[in-house]
Amino acid sequence: MDFTELLRQFTKRVESMKDSILTEEATKTSIIMPFFQLMGYDVFNPTEFVPEFTADVGIKKGEKVDYAILQEGQPSILIEAKWIGEKLEKHDSQLFRYFGTTNAKFAILTNGAVYKFYTDLEEPNKMDESPFLEINLLNLKELDISELKKFHKENFDLKEIFDTASELKYSNLIKNFMAGQLIDPSDDYVRFVLGNIYAGVKTQNVVDKFKPVVRKSMNQYINELMNDRIKSALEKNSVENESRLKLGHETLNSNDDPESPASTEQNDIVTTMEELESYFIIKAILRESIDAERITYKDTLSYFGILLDDNTRKWICRIYFKENTRYIVIPDENQAQNRYDFEKIDELYQFKDHIIKRVEALC
Repeated sequence: MDFTELLRQFTKRVESMKDSILTEEATKTSIIMPFFQLMGYDVFNPTEFVPEFTADVGIKKGEKVDYAILQEGQPSILIEAKWIGEKLEKHDSQLFRYFGTTNAKFAILTNGAVYKFYTDLEEPNKMDESPFLEINLLNLKELDISELKKFHKENFDLKEIFDTASELKYSNLIKNFMAGQLIDPSDDYVRFVLGNIYAGVKTQNVVDKFKPVVRKSMNQYINELMNDRIKSALEKNSVENESRLKLGHETLNSNDDPESPASTEQNDIVTTMEELESYFIIKAILRESIDAERITYKDTLSYFGILLDDNTRKWICRIYFKENTRYIVIPDENQAQNRYDFEKIDELYQFKDHIIKRVEALC
């Protein structure tokens, strides 16, 4: 089993245990230590993974950080652990003190579910106030997995990670900034936009007037961009389906038994643009949960099925396009097949939680 699969399994463990873990010590032993074991470290070897590592802080002697990962006898990563139910914002100052007293180049603040990675990009030997990487195991993304792989013992390269940390930190800050502007653009951002399109004086009244226009325009642009990409992918799939149908007809014509029921049924199936669009919506919903390549579809005369690993026994959902009604069927944890009606294809996003739970049960 590769690292990605092991990590996916581990996230399920965290999800199932988090509500029953009531103390910091229980968090450490049941989640945090197993996580670093998954990352390739021997958590029971004190020459590699040291609990209660001493980090003297100024006049305070004997200050201890929860764990330290050593390389050649020197700390390379400091780890401060908290209870899984705690927020981490108020604890980075404690780790900040520890960081400056050791040779460690990286520090991790974690509650077992969220992992914040710090280094000293802004000033040498002084931990940055904000992390360059933050990963939530309960909301794991594909990019998170690739970044975590860099911290695996087999791959750990201090210089390589430090060289990419700056880009990673600022790209995340930029993405967070842009996400905030899409929801509620700041006055400065609105003035920046107006600087290229509005010749008048940018008074506060003008900024307030244009703020909803800027927000609406940005969101419309992103939606149009996404729709264009989906349309392009649908057109590509449509061409591929036409080729498959043509090949099917040629095979049928050369068959000794052209009226065979199986062949006739297969050639009666036409995958519509609506069905393909629903397929891409399901892939979009699940792209942060599993590898999108694992999601496939199977079209039948009665329904359009979305599968996991191209396995008909591992179907995620079935979508029905009838003349007067549309609905999706999603099994729950008890295998009961629940029906949900919808009118527009975009309404499939409403069933995101049910779809994700179904995939988690299949994995």
